[in-house]
Amino acid sequence: MPEYKPAYKRILLKLSGEALMGDDAFGINRATIVRMVEEIAEITRMGVEVAVVIGGGNIFRGVAGGSVGMDRATADYMGMLATVMNALALGDTMDKAGLTARVMSAIAIERVVEPYVRPKALQYLEEGKVVIFAAGTGNPFFTTDTAAALRGAEIGAEIVLKATKVDGVYSADPKKDPNATRYTSITFDEAMGKNLEVMDATAFALCRDQKLPLKVFSIFKHGALKRVVMGEDEGTLVHV
Repeated sequence: MPEYKPAYKRILLKLSGEALMGDDAFGINRATIVRMVEEIAEITRMGVEVAVVIGGGNIFRGVAGGSVGMDRATADYMGMLATVMNALALGDTMDKAGLTARVMSAIAIERVVEPYVRPKALQYLEEGKVVIFAAGTGNPFFTTDTAAALRGAEIGAEIVLKATKVDGVYSADPKKDPNATRYTSITFDEAMGKNLEVMDATAFALCRDQKLPLKVFSIFKHGALKRVVMGEDEGTLVHV
């Protein structure tokens, strides 16, 4: 029996595409993705069921200039395909690290990845596999933050973990204001009232309405994911 019991049994981890870049200008930094997978592997060994929603900014940013003036829906579909590429890279890295990963896409590309089917996703999680949700919600005009809130609610996750470059939600931009303070916890209504940019409005409202707590933390702090899962004071908890 482990000495400490995780605070959560099933989590939804939201990774931005930019998080995979490391210090690179775009694309996927190999050392960065390997380190992230090691941290995910550590919590799966503790018995935590992990689902991941991944963004595509690291790839789409490189072609975003060409999307200027493009139809918004077309540009969004390009972004969805970028998330599929990231999901495949993440899944492959997990497999090489000894994890069993399953990539499920919200848009149909069966020759590459399997389609998202909720009962199948739940089965994979119960079997101890890591499920990676690609292609956002499958619809334009919705961000991968919204996909994270949606999938988190669908799979019955106890919490959505939003991995960012900043170690929580601050009263002001900590890069611009040296007096900015980190909130240990804050309610959804307080965050909205203070206009704190935690997630986009649709994702935020969905989490609030489903009473699905949200934890914002830095994926670049070594061991932060494990500390969050153990219920320690890491990042900022946003709750009802």
